[in-house]
Amino acid sequence: MRLSGMNFRIHMGDTQVQVDSASVTITDNSGVSQTGGVPDGAVDGDVAANGEITVNAANFALISQQAKAAGAWRAMENFDFQFYAKTSQDEMKVECFGCRIKLSDLLDIDPKGGSASLFKIPFDVTSPDFVHINGVPYLRPDEIEHIVQ
Repeated sequence: MRLSGMNFRIHMGDTQVQVDSASVTITDNSGVSQTGGVPDGAVDGDVAANGEITVNAANFALISQQAKAAGAWRAMENFDFQFYAKTSQDEMKVECFGCRIKLSDLLDIDPKGGSASLFKIPFDVTSPDFVHINGVPYLRPDEIEHIVQ
């Protein structure tokens, strides 16, 4: 579902950040099991999730404050991202747990101007809690019950 709106915010820990764009991608390598080349069921595969947020300079400064408090960008604790999007007809909540951010496209100077500076921040989901969509976990409880964090 593609949602858009002028007021799109996420939570990075205790800090609310307004984002210009966001994406979350789940890779699920589940597949079809076969006997003698004939499908006979399904097997669970490994999963991964990642995404990217794009923020303006003011919101990048909020994230920078958290990096400074941690002592370095790579010293920052993982965040739980809570994405909320709402239009006049649709509403969606996506929660990504244990997100480790990275920086990308840190500087892009255009001497012509005319547009705000934007910062891309990719992230990987690292927690077994993984991703919840509208309150429903993507993974079954039995898939994560013996994983110690």
